[in-house]
Amino acid sequence: MLFMHRENGQGLVEYALVLVLVAVVVIAILTLLGPQISNVFSRITSGLS
Repeated sequence: MLFMHRENGQGLVEYALVLVLVAVVVIAILTLLGPQISNVFSRITSGLS
């Protein structure tokens, strides 16, 4: 009984780590591509005017 594994919180921690990894990747991509995306939207809005 002393060596029973407690895995209840392990799944939740793994999901949280995956979520943090995805968030870091998305932030990095938006940081790198942010100005280019902004330029595309600026050209679209100026073309519609």
